[in-house]
Amino acid sequence: MKRVHVFCACLAIAGLCGAAFAAGPNLIVHNAKVVTVDREFRIRQAMAVEGDRIVAVGSNDEVLRLKTDKTEVLDLGGRMVMPGMMDSHVHATGAAMTEFDHPIPDMESIADVLAYVRARAAALGEGKWIVLQQVFITRLREQRYPTRAELDEAAPKNPVVFRTGPDASVNTLALALSGIDKDFRVSDGGPGHVEKDPGTGEPTGILRSCTRIIKSKEASRRASDQDRYGRLRELFGDYNSVGLTAICDGSASQGSLDLYQRLLDKDELSVRVAAQHYVGTMGPIEKVQEAIRKVGQHPLRRGGPMLRVIGVKVFLDGGMLTGSAYMSRPWGVSKIYAIDDPEYRGVLFIPRERLLEMVRAASRCGLQFTAHTVGDGAVETLVSVYDELARTLPIRQQRHCITHSNFMSEDAVKKVVDLKIIPLVQPAWLYLDARTLAQHFGYDRLRWFQPLRSILDAGGIAAGGSDHMQKLGSLRSNNPYDPFLGIWTAVTRRARWYEGQLHGEQALTREQAIRFYTIHCARAMFLDNETGSLETGKAADFLVLDTDLLTCADDAIRRAKVLRTYLDGKLRSEERRVGKECT
Repeated sequence: MKRVHVFCACLAIAGLCGAAFAAGPNLIVHNAKVVTVDREFRIRQAMAVEGDRIVAVGSNDEVLRLKTDKTEVLDLGGRMVMPGMMDSHVHATGAAMTEFDHPIPDMESIADVLAYVRARAAALGEGKWIVLQQVFITRLREQRYPTRAELDEAAPKNPVVFRTGPDASVNTLALALSGIDKDFRVSDGGPGHVEKDPGTGEPTGILRSCTRIIKSKEASRRASDQDRYGRLRELFGDYNSVGLTAICDGSASQGSLDLYQRLLDKDELSVRVAAQHYVGTMGPIEKVQEAIRKVGQHPLRRGGPMLRVIGVKVFLDGGMLTGSAYMSRPWGVSKIYAIDDPEYRGVLFIPRERLLEMVRAASRCGLQFTAHTVGDGAVETLVSVYDELARTLPIRQQRHCITHSNFMSEDAVKKVVDLKIIPLVQPAWLYLDARTLAQHFGYDRLRWFQPLRSILDAGGIAAGGSDHMQKLGSLRSNNPYDPFLGIWTAVTRRARWYEGQLHGEQALTREQAIRFYTIHCARAMFLDNETGSLETGKAADFLVLDTDLLTCADDAIRRAKVLRTYLDGKLRSEERRVGKECT
């Protein structure tokens, strides 16, 4: 037996361990450019798969000699093969249901928004609530909220809410039905305020970090459990079509976990799901800590590589798209964000000492902790908590994260690397929002916006994702989940409606960008022993592309297509067409 182990170890060095003792691979791809994304980022010609495992990676001759009469052999004509890509932050169950009631058109201007409101008023009839969510002002050509008067004109007999996360612009009827007048004050103990006209004291219609006080009523048709199941399955099929084989649900509820479990039980879960369980942070800290401990005891903490609860998620600050991210310096007066207080720094939902106890509870339960953390002031707060706890708890081994981590500082980058914290970053935000951010903050203040190159060059890791929240369609979703757009953005630092590069010194190399969407995500999701690279013994999660991402022109990256997607050695998506060549 000892001699057998020694022999197997020798074969493993050659990338062939397991193949010598097995019945033979069921699939071999050869004459390919196999980008392994292993530690050395080696390029190979061929790969063999048996069942759900990779059993060999090597030269054409080495791998083809393992072929049997039952092996499917694919000559890829030099095409690129890479590990399945991953998205480290999505809201899949909600996104799948966005257009269940009715289609939502693309909106690039205030006129588009008002046209939608008028159409909904006509379709619903008088008195029904019209709620439009997550159409961000940074992505409208006018770069502002629709005003109360504009919403009144578009739908005078309907309460209207233009909601962007915790902030909103509402019309007169929505204010009246919610009991919001000149004497109203937010008094539920939560954050936020109602903006008021300095002359009259009347509400302007802008609500800051307090959309919870709007008393809207659902006007759309109700979805059944089967509706939710079917639409989520369809969305996951679309994820497969653009090369996604694993996702992290960035704010999972029990309902979401139940849906994922149903898909898994029926063998219809076509992406791996790691879940960060949402935990509310209002109320006594003891109850919050108990909720965290309850997540630590969740049955899916013992889940497998297809579905597992890996940690908890809270919301630390507001958003950069709404003007409420918590910054280290004041935002500055802004027409874009309707900010008139020169000292306004955004909103921090959780005081530092309270946050410290939440992270301590998660760490003691062995849970990964992450928080929606956008502004550099919020990043500094969370990193300082991690830093303090690292003195007594195994923070560096627990893969704690920072969700979004858009605005950072040089000091924050150094601490993130030292503490082995993993920022979960969405390049599409740079692509869609750089124009507005540069106009508001100025180029220099964005020096540490999504500083991916600084993090990776210093030996840290960051994981790519999209924050997909709405719509099915990788490029029509409000936060596009097409990973090729993300890779292109990370490599070029170029953006829609923006001239030049946004701090090109932070652009990633092609190799770094591929790691960013594969093995780095796998590590953030505790999947790196299972997938994320093409190595012997790992799961056969891989893609066949029509484009060589390592050598093609920059703009060809974002046009790349997936010809085949495999998960656990099973073909999950195939595009039957003539592939375009990379030029």
